Amino acid sequence: MLIPVWKKKAAAVDPYGFERSEDFDYESYEELMSEYLVVLTRRSIKWSKLLKGKSKVQKNVKYLNRTFPDNIQFRKTSNPCLQKALYNVLVAYGHHNSAVGYCQGMNFIAGYLLIITKDEEKSFWLMDALLSRILPDYYSPAMLGLKTDQDVLGELVKIKIPGVWQTMVDHNVMWTLVVSRWFICLYIDILPVETVLRIWDCLFYEGSKILFRVALTLIHHNQTLIQQAQSLPDVCQIFKQITHGPFVDECHTFMQKIFTEPGSLPMATLTKLRVTCQSRIIAEES
Repeated sequence: MLIPVWKKKAAAVDPYGFERSEDFDYESYEELMSEYLVVLTRRSIKWSKLLKGKSKVQKNVKYLNRTFPDNIQFRKTSNPCLQKALYNVLVAYGHHNSAVGYCQGMNFIAGYLLIITKDEEKSFWLMDALLSRILPDYYSPAMLGLKTDQDVLGELVKIKIPGVWQTMVDHNVMWTLVVSRWFICLYIDILPVETVLRIWDCLFYEGSKILFRVALTLIHHNQTLIQQAQSLPDVCQIFKQITHGPFVDECHTFMQKIFTEPGSLPMATLTKLRVTCQSRIIAEES
């Protein structure tokens, strides 16, 4: 099916304001969305029923201009421009949680929430839920929670996908080198927008366990490719490669996979591994 030129031009920006690449496959996207809209409608009804049932930030935050440069809503020429709202949310959170203030990655979290809610107050409280309750110590100055969970992922891979774990050891690749952005950005700018939104639904509903399920699924699904790596640069390149393509684009199928491919993932196991890994990190840094 040929896509008219005028239609391509009108659709050069996705529904969330992100610019599409010149080689964007409009035909495949339309086929995907024609099926996915049914899923979205069904999920919207489910969410509606569920919801009815129940340190200081510097004034010249340098990360603002670097936040979603490919999103038209964050450009100074946009009206309204979400940069101002982003600044307000970050400053408010810095005052609200002075122990954290501003930390790397928070601009993307706040920015994503603003793209979806278009509301500063809602974005602020959703961000507070993420940073204070769901992901404590991820964005603290020491980032102990983030470091711990990266090590926990390594331990889980050792248990569940030993061939990949051995590849990492053979090439002396630290997990933080290949997955730190996955965790710190909560898969923003890593996976497609629709897929990230589905992951975040689960993140708010089920907690941080979902971050491990996504990571393990990406690694498990691509274990053969990862094990073919011949060097550290190979590993790094492959880990970038596996976050693109049909497997992650088909967000509904991907979300079904994250609950099957990694297998059982009891919270008790995660808690035990977190205690062990955190103690090790503290001992190494002391």
